Amino acid sequence: MPDFLKILFRYNRHREVLRVCLPLVISLSATTVMEFTDRVFLANYSIDAISAALPAGITSYLFIAFFGGVGGYAGVFIAQYTGRGNPQKIGVVLWQGIYFTLASGVILWLLAVFATRPIFTLAGHSEGIRQLEEIYFSILCKGSILHVAMATLSTFFTGRGLTRPVMLITFLGVFINIPLDYALIFGRWGMPQLGIEGAAIATVVAWGINVLFLAGLIFTKKNDCRFNVFSSWRFDREIFVRLMRFGIPGSLQFTMDILAFTLFILLVGRIGTAELAATNIVLSINALAFMPSMGASQGMSVLVGQALGKKKPALAASYVVSGCQLLIAYILVIDLIFIFAPDFILAPFMASGQGTASQQLVFGYGKTLLKIVAAYLFFDALYMVFSGALRGAGDTRFMMLAIGLVSPFCLVLPVYIGIEFFRISIITAWLWVLLFITVLFLLSALRYRHGIWKKMLVIEDESQV
Repeated sequence: MPDFLKILFRYNRHREVLRVCLPLVISLSATTVMEFTDRVFLANYSIDAISAALPAGITSYLFIAFFGGVGGYAGVFIAQYTGRGNPQKIGVVLWQGIYFTLASGVILWLLAVFATRPIFTLAGHSEGIRQLEEIYFSILCKGSILHVAMATLSTFFTGRGLTRPVMLITFLGVFINIPLDYALIFGRWGMPQLGIEGAAIATVVAWGINVLFLAGLIFTKKNDCRFNVFSSWRFDREIFVRLMRFGIPGSLQFTMDILAFTLFILLVGRIGTAELAATNIVLSINALAFMPSMGASQGMSVLVGQALGKKKPALAASYVVSGCQLLIAYILVIDLIFIFAPDFILAPFMASGQGTASQQLVFGYGKTLLKIVAAYLFFDALYMVFSGALRGAGDTRFMMLAIGLVSPFCLVLPVYIGIEFFRISIITAWLWVLLFITVLFLLSALRYRHGIWKKMLVIEDESQV
């Protein structure tokens, strides 16, 4: 082996990174397969259904992800308490996340009732698509307390580096969702034909199944003896405030990222229906390919949190290097497929026996957009690793502020101005997406290299324990 490769892999932590991250990757990929299948079914159901599904889905996820991200940030607290060797605090943290989940469920239900029509009227899509968007969005938001609960309860396992239980429970939800999805969309096996409404109902059912099984595994006498999962049910103001202090900026970073893409999708709808459908399809494919990066980011937060809880920043840094190496190898394979086999990737979205001019136009755009996504995925993967490491340390404000500045000036405003005043093409609009994620990668890498994260913790100092 060449000397530079020996140096590169001498101190790697690939095994530890894979142990924690791989089940998260599989879990997230399974969830994305569920969403991907949902959109394949809808694409074969009608062009209007697939055109409405992604704008409505990503808009609902914009709100759901914020609350889920705050509840899910309990995992960083649990990771750092685990690293410190203080498991009795885990139940306290978990219950503060549960109280936040209950409050968020009320807020999201009210959002579905009062904000659905104004949001999609503002989008300016055609009447038929707007009605479908409203149906999909409303059902997902009303059932979203289950999604937030799933994110919060999962931290009991993921924060301790035990990611396999979450993976197995997620798979159970997916296995139930996919046939239910098919039955409710197309009206099979005695089920009513509900189209996009059926797709939303099937998703909420899957969330509920995941929550039931997570709760059953967590709230046991054995876990209460070690982690105080029953006895720590009281509201703890200090830990709750800490969770909000670090969790809200950390969640806002991800939420503003989703907001930027939501606005981008809504703006693309003004270019044309074919361009919107192509964007929806390509983003659905991207979501599936992107999941290893997301899983690595979540796993990196856990590993870095545990290492800093042990006061071992050098160990945390070795996790980050190993995560980057593994993700780059994965992205290279995916990029080759996107560039050289686009027809194979796009084929599931071609309804059987159809080949209309409008559909051919959609797939023509899709082939070109996949090449841009190939470059986008590389920078996004590295951005996710670095931002996950910063998140695991508690360095959440910097990236929140960074994305708050980058998203309007490198994506939303340029695309809006380009579409409204210069009639830019869908290809040009997507090149702004590439610039947006490249800038985020550079900022996260510079922040990580600065090293301030090595001295940070979200939990109290040991002297206060």
